[in-house]
Parts: sequence; structure tokens; C-alpha cells
Amino acid sequence: MDTSLPPFKIFSGTRSRYMAEEICKDLGVELGKMNIQHFADGEFEVSFEESVRGCEVYLVQSTFPTSDNLMELLLMIDASKRASAKSTIAVIPYFGWARQDRKDKPRVSIAAKLVSDLLTAAGVDRVITMDLHADQIQGFFNVPVDHLYASSVFIPYIQSLKLDNMVIATPDVGGAKRANSYAKYLDVPLVLCHKQRAKANVVANMTVIGDVRDKNVILIDDMVDTAGTITKAADLMLENGARSVRALASHAIMSDPATDRVNESGLCEMIFTNSIPYGKECSKCTILSVARLFADTIRRVHSNQSISSQYLIK
Repeated sequence: MDTSLPPFKIFSGTRSRYMAEEICKDLGVELGKMNIQHFADGEFEVSFEESVRGCEVYLVQSTFPTSDNLMELLLMIDASKRASAKSTIAVIPYFGWARQDRKDKPRVSIAAKLVSDLLTAAGVDRVITMDLHADQIQGFFNVPVDHLYASSVFIPYIQSLKLDNMVIATPDVGGAKRANSYAKYLDVPLVLCHKQRAKANVVANMTVIGDVRDKNVILIDDMVDTAGTITKAADLMLENGARSVRALASHAIMSDPATDRVNESGLCEMIFTNSIPYGKECSKCTILSVARLFADTIRRVHSNQSISSQYLIK
């Protein structure tokens, strides 16, 4: 009888393979073999090409557009359960649909809740994710959620810049809590931007609350989609006398024309993690890997150790 099966195995969806490979390298294990067969009509089939019976199975897949990435993850979870895995853990560096976390107007869906229900219905036993757009999304799940923070890679990078007269800023009031955590940890002032939207992805006007004159400003956000808000905030900071403006965001959604906006803006640097693959040409963009953060979390979850010691700030 073969008793050589490892206690856990890691598999990857199509678009997050780069992340899974980095995680496996850090853990010193091989990426599991899986096949995704596509049919002519766009349907696809997921199959594991090795036994997972009795194993902890970690499935690495961000659920960014298109929705095929979410569907892949759901099928992977279902296949894992049906193959008698001991437990199935979804590792979701970027949790999509998170901006739809409440009814902000009549007759709209709460997509974040729907996605959490889909993952639970598919049979997931645990979720590991990072920098949710809204912390309360953890409560949408009826399984444990390990919510990681990119601050553990961003803060050492900020400190390595050795900037004087630094201030932390947020491009909108909704991100004030996150930005305030950075400001308190780094012991620097906090500046807010107040924006009013004409409609989704369109900023009508914006004002700065706080002093940025002769300061090196770092804008903090959780994601950048079309880059309209972050670039408008950066240009506004410079108009108010800022010496330099950098921005950091956990998730590089970067829908067109985001790259052009960043390149043409007053930002001197735009810093992301690699939770979403970003392959466009942008001379101002710096990508920091969070693979080690997820690898260490998998190691701790598997050995039943606390993960809270990884947090610099929340």
C-alpha cells in the first residue's frame, strides 16, 4: 500500500499558476497536477491527475474577471470533495465581487455574499484571502476565513525608501481606517481626500483634508481599477504643494485606461502586490510578491499554529 502521499497538496487555477508556483517553491513542494479541458462552446472540465484522498488540498485561484476564474475555482473545490480530500482550502489572493458587499441602492444584488455562498455550496472548508474590500465579508462565510494583510510587505518597502516629511493619505474617506493604521504604525500624519462620484468609476470632484505642502505623500488603497481616483488624488496632492506622491494598492485590477492614466499622472511610483497578474508596460509600477505570506500561512494552518503574528497592522 502506498503511504508516501504528502499531508497536503497545492493545485492552481489557470490564471493564478504563477502565484501557486512561487508558493510551492517557498514551501519546498511540487505543484499538483491538474487538467482543465475546454470544450468548443466555452464549457470546461476540471480533473486532478493525481490522488488527493485523505489530503489537505489547497486551491490557489484569484477570482478576478473574467468569471471563468471563479467557475474554475468552484469546479476545483467540487472535484476535490468528490475525490475524498480530507479538507479543501481555497487560497484566494484577490477576492472578486467584493465591492458589492451591501445594498447601496434599491434592487441590487449583494454579489460578495452570493460568491461566498457559492464557495460554501461547492464544499470549501476554509478560505485564505488578502485585503478584502470590506472586512465584514468575512462574516458572509460559515467556514473559517484567514484574512491576510499586504501591509506585511508594503511597510518594509515604505521604510526602505527612507522618505523624510512623509504623510500617509487616502484617496477617499472609505479607506480612512486602512490609511490610519499605516500612519499610526509609521508615526506620520494622515491626510484624507473627499471625493464625490458622478457614477461608478467616474469621480466628479475631490478635495484634500490636511496639509501636504513640502511632504512626501504615500496614498493607500486596497485596489486600483481604472486609476481615475488614485491619479486624480495624486495630481491634487501636487497642486497643494506636495514634494512627491507615491501610491500603493494591494490589487492591480488596472482596467483600461488605467496604465495610461498612471503613466501620465504626477505619481512617481505605483506599488502593487502580485495578487492579480499584471503584465502591461508601466514604468512607474513596482510589483511586490505576497507568495511568501501565503506560503507561511499555509504552513501555519497545516500545523495548527496562529497566523496573527504575521500581521504588522490590520
